[in-house]
Amino acid sequence: MTSSFAERRPASLVAGVRAVINKDLLLEWRSRARVNATIFFAFLTLLLFLFAVGPDTHIMAQSAAGYLWLAVLLSSVLSLGESFRMEAENAALEGLRLLPVDPKAMFLGKAIANTLFLFLLAVILVPVTVAMCGVEVQGSLMHGVAILFLGAAAISAPGTLYAAIASQVRARDVLLPLLLFPVLIPAIIGAVKATKLLFAGDPMGDLGRWTALLIFFNATYWLLCLLLFGRVVEE
Repeated sequence: MTSSFAERRPASLVAGVRAVINKDLLLEWRSRARVNATIFFAFLTLLLFLFAVGPDTHIMAQSAAGYLWLAVLLSSVLSLGESFRMEAENAALEGLRLLPVDPKAMFLGKAIANTLFLFLLAVILVPVTVAMCGVEVQGSLMHGVAILFLGAAAISAPGTLYAAIASQVRARDVLLPLLLFPVLIPAIIGAVKATKLLFAGDPMGDLGRWTALLIFFNATYWLLCLLLFGRVVEE
């Protein structure tokens, strides 16, 4: 029980990352409870925003990008919390500490799996948002995929770290959004602005600036969370 990650050297970081991703995806494929609950919650959140606005199609079109990313953000709390719930409830995290697995592999595996899930959620929500808000996608498909992936990755990196912290306390469902939302403000602003330009067009060429903000946010927080994750799971 007293052994630490620092005392063990994993054979392969890539193998550890692959093992964590495979484990999370396999467990999710068997139950699909997390997928079903998160998608349903995202659809419900998006509908609530649209009903709150009313039949004003102009406001809905102007705010479509904001509704999309707010639905992804709020749903991410449910998804990220579930990503560590099984380890917390079954004391599996303690077992992972005793294995010769680098904490960096554990973080990258969890964060990549969360990124893929949130990216899939955003992809599902885009056509629903476009249809219900009456907007047309003006940007290229490649730019759209890049923005959705960068936005999902920006939520997943700090989200995975804070989910690991929150999983160790009783009030984890309350603590996670309190820790996560303030950190994600720059990323959400960048994702909303970039997505709005994809919907409405980019005559001033501002899409590159907001994309650069997302890239910078991802580079900073993925590196920072990668370095801090080992101390989080050790304590």
